Amino acid sequence: MNCNEYRQALTADPAFTGGVEHAAECPDCQAFTRKLQALNVDIARAMQIEVPPMQLPELPDLDTASVSALPVRRRSLKPWWFAVAATVVLASSIALRMSGVFVTYDSLAEEVLAHVDHEPAALRVTDTPVPDQRLQRVVPADYAVFDRDASLITYANPCKINGKPVPHLVIQGQYGPVTILLMPEETVAAAMPIEGENVHGMIVPVGDGSIAIVGSRQEPLEPIRQNVIQSVTWTT
Repeated sequence: MNCNEYRQALTADPAFTGGVEHAAECPDCQAFTRKLQALNVDIARAMQIEVPPMQLPELPDLDTASVSALPVRRRSLKPWWFAVAATVVLASSIALRMSGVFVTYDSLAEEVLAHVDHEPAALRVTDTPVPDQRLQRVVPADYAVFDRDASLITYANPCKINGKPVPHLVIQGQYGPVTILLMPEETVAAAMPIEGENVHGMIVPVGDGSIAIVGSRQEPLEPIRQNVIQSVTWTT
């Protein structure tokens, strides 16, 4: 189970427990779970608002025989439950936007940049490599072969780009963490630049697929590009 699958399942059913193992290993999904739980608490409180019974004033008896036909005047009633219903709709909309279900991007570079921004916990400065078992789960042998001896891989997580599963890796560069997205199903004709507020990067064609590389502004990416291309072999 990857991040998107976990968040969509949790959004659809707040009692979902099938992704416990994934959430335990993913700080971003743990934060998402806490936000969604807090949102559900707010919704529950809204649903507990006591609605006072509607009371109409007593009207005097009228002599209908002496009263001519008058136009009907309707009084607009806005019960409290309208506000509650609006709260639920708004909360559901926020939850769906948090899950990323309806988010679209104008380009592959824009989606890659948004994905990097969405997982800031992955960008940790550390010298602790991910376990081999973890890396093998994220980059299975029937997907690609990645020579881990070429770089210090400190983060590995299955994610989605353009609706397709991709391995999200982080290596330690000269000036900090560098994000690597392996995308064997995303074909690009030539290298595409990625420009963010504090980062820069590129999407480079590799065989029939591509690889995204994103690092800090001062990070020299060309040596990393050459190293990564030499380290990856598609097997799909």
